[in-house]
Order: sequence, then structure tokens, then C-alpha cells
Amino acid sequence: MSEALAGNRAARIAVINGGVSDPSSTRLLLDRITQKAIDALTTRGFEATVSTIDLGPLAVDIARSLISGLPSEPVQAAIDRLAAADAIVVGTPVYKAGISGLVKSFADLLDNDLLLAKPIVLAATGGSARHSMVVDEQLRPLFAFLRSIPAPTSLYAAPEDWSSSDLGRRIARAANELAALVGSGIASAIADENWDKHDHYFSGNASRAERGAEDVDFASELMRLAAGGPSGPAHRLSGATLGGERLDG
Repeated sequence: MSEALAGNRAARIAVINGGVSDPSSTRLLLDRITQKAIDALTTRGFEATVSTIDLGPLAVDIARSLISGLPSEPVQAAIDRLAAADAIVVGTPVYKAGISGLVKSFADLLDNDLLLAKPIVLAATGGSARHSMVVDEQLRPLFAFLRSIPAPTSLYAAPEDWSSSDLGRRIARAANELAALVGSGIASAIADENWDKHDHYFSGNASRAERGAEDVDFASELMRLAAGGPSGPAHRLSGATLGGERLDG
């Protein structure tokens, strides 16, 4: 379990809001989910804090960051908040049977290991119930690729859902699932056990990313080969050649 959770039982929730209208039905849904998540975490002995990332005001910065390959200061600040979070809630409006391009563009800026094993609730809003599967067909694969742990219950709200008590029950269920995942310490357990088994960006944005020479294992097989030294017996390739020279002498 992370130091924050093991010490004062703090839980940091990062909310990614893909809604751009004002008022925003996506933001309204996210606010309801987040409040229920806070309540569920509180009953488990956690003190929850929330940091909301509104993507609308970051739209130009996100586009420029994608083009330049370097996150701007506001985008980097948003990424840092995700890296520090213990749980995430993400919501997107549905446009033409698909998730918001703004949400996808922001996700494209994230290191693949930034959200490793982080619990997450997936949510979307749309103008018709016909789009209800967008959450599981598009958001869930995206965040599975980013190695997060989506809660089993995904949420979608069409106009007719706002007056239905069923939406409230589904929100409570998803929030309880998120709180249970956070309380279990599964994120740290998985990351602690498997971090070195994943590929990572050097000097990346993930909280555990290697950032300096002191983080690199220069005694590893790969680093010995990169430095021109011999590999261990188990990794010698009999008869193989590199640049016209045999590797086995």
C-alpha cells in the first residue's frame, strides 16, 4: 500500500472531465459519482480529496502538446495530478457514436505506465440511450490499454436517465466498487510486484519512473551489451552476427 494510504488513510481522486458545455451534463454526472465515491471511502476510514481536470480550457494546450510532443505547463500539471492520484473518475460526452476527441487526445499524451493498476470509474453522457455501449466499447479498451483497473460498473446517462432512480443506484454501485479497489491496496500491490516487468518511459511522468543515472541498472544484460561488453552465458547467440562479426567468437 502506498505511503499515503498506509499512513493517514488519505485517498486522492483525480477527475477527468471531457465535457465542454456550461452547464455540462458530463460534469454533473462526474460530480455525483465523485461525491458518492467520497462517501464510500469515508465509510472505509479514508479522508478523500478531489482534483478535477477540466479538459475544455486545456483544449488548445492539448493540441499543441500533441503536435510538439512536449506537454505544455498546464497539461503537465494535469498529468502530474493523475500520476499522484490513488483513484480516477473519467467522463466524456458522446459525439456521433464516439467518445470525445478531447478525451482521446489527452489520453494520447499519457505515458503508458502512468495509470498502471490505478482504479478508475468510466462514465459518459449522450443524447440517446442508443449510445450507452460507447463506455464499454471505447472507454474501457482505452483505459485497459493504459493498464488501469476499471470498476466493473460503467455509467452512462441519457436525458431520460436523470429522473430515474436507477441511475442513482448505478452511481452508488460504481462508487462502492472504486472505494473497495482503493481500500484493498490492489494498485500498489500490483505495481510493487510487476513494475519491473513492464516497459517504461525513462524520465517519464509515472510516479515510479526512472529519472536519473542512479535509477539505471548498469549491471543488467541489456546495459552490458549496450556498452559493448559480453553477455551472460544464457544470452549468447551461437553463430549470430552483428555488423558482420560473429557474436560467439
